Amino acid sequence: MDKTLLIVKPDATERNLIGHVIGRLEKAGFRVVQMRMQTLSESQAREFYAVHEGKPFLDDLVAFMISGLVVPMVLEKDNAVEDLRTLIGATNPANAACGTVRQEIALDVQRNSVHGSDSNENAAKEIAFFFS
Repeated sequence: MDKTLLIVKPDATERNLIGHVIGRLEKAGFRVVQMRMQTLSESQAREFYAVHEGKPFLDDLVAFMISGLVVPMVLEKDNAVEDLRTLIGATNPANAACGTVRQEIALDVQRNSVHGSDSNENAAKEIAFFFS
């Protein structure tokens, strides 16, 4: 079994969509093996999104991610990273395929409701970040 990380972002937690997201994950064959609800500090959000350092959207992304509760979770499934990326859809919900999580519930490219690891290597790093 492979593992990956998904974060339910503040726009989705604010709209009480945590259960909806988990339901979609479970229907797609994912198993939630760890989960917590927390608020990120600015330093934690900057550390998590360090890959975007120097990009013009980083400050807005950090401000968004510290604006409310997030729900990071470790998911398990064969081919977990790729299957999760397919399930959640493109970062910009306007470009997300019909039936994907982001197409269904995301508000815009920044408030796109969920984060999913983009590679097995990043999944391991991101899981360690939240669940050491």
